Amino acid sequence: MMNQTPVNLLEIRNVKKTFSISGGGFLSRPLTLTALEDINFTIRKGETLGIVGESGSGKSTLGRCILQLLSPDQGQVLWLGQDLTKLPAEEMRRRRQDLQIIFQDPLASLNPRMTVGEIIADPLRTLRPELSKEQRRERVLKTMAAVGLLPEMINRYPHEFSGGQAQRIGIARALVTEPKLIVCDEPVSALDVSIQAQILNLLAELKDAFGLTLIFISHNLSVVRHVSDRILVLYLGRIVELATGDEIYLDPRHPYTRALLTAVPIPDPKLARKRSIDGLKGEIPSPINPPSGCTFRTRCRFAEAQCAETRPPLETLESGRLVACLRWREIEAAEPIAGSA
Repeated sequence: MMNQTPVNLLEIRNVKKTFSISGGGFLSRPLTLTALEDINFTIRKGETLGIVGESGSGKSTLGRCILQLLSPDQGQVLWLGQDLTKLPAEEMRRRRQDLQIIFQDPLASLNPRMTVGEIIADPLRTLRPELSKEQRRERVLKTMAAVGLLPEMINRYPHEFSGGQAQRIGIARALVTEPKLIVCDEPVSALDVSIQAQILNLLAELKDAFGLTLIFISHNLSVVRHVSDRILVLYLGRIVELATGDEIYLDPRHPYTRALLTAVPIPDPKLARKRSIDGLKGEIPSPINPPSGCTFRTRCRFAEAQCAETRPPLETLESGRLVACLRWREIEAAEPIAGSA
């Protein structure tokens, strides 16, 4: 039997998103904040794509543009070849059965006045109105079991649950419509480390059991590595690197990726000290007035004069990975990051 070519569920083409914000004074002109610029990538069926970057890099904005919770200023969001940005509201509402999201703060994302059963069933009432009350209840119970919630919890309220249990409710709410793609927007960042591992393992199990495709957003590269097939690195709203998890961890080509890796904790203090040379320096620049040329140059130990003059294009390397750096060849030859293997 011939191998089938993986199906691209989602294709992002030249997406840009800006926000107009107040200049701070009564007569000040509005300022433009560029949250995303020139974003291009695809997601294959059954894949988990990790998206990483510091706060302010545009991760959550990108997730919301994919789901059309925010409308891009320009570009296309192609779902199975159909541009979601052009769909009428009613048609987009029907598409939401296939596109769901898990939020960062589990308790804040749940309505405290609704029971667990009502919360999980809520998407069904909106997106599957043809289902009877009994059919909705049956599907809710089945989904609760899939995420590790007991049937007797169906009439309890969110405040009666721990953070980990509340996130299982949020996962069940996203899963109940039987979606094809779920955007996981930092779903474990508000949880204890031991609970994080449980939720990550649960997401991996659900992905296999239900044939899901996932977008996993996080600022933590060690968390993303645990669940992702490929990893997309964002900096100030632009893609700086896109590669497999092993390529990112064992052979990063962008200095920002190298710097993020130094933030992954390791137990050996000697190795940790060796990492300091690649650590991030200073704060992320303002997206209202980003640096010229390469936006990472103000924090980059590899930067030189040309980096201030030329914005690096997103190049496709021989392995198929993408990198936006004028000096990636020098970085390729640089010493490996201690403890990253």
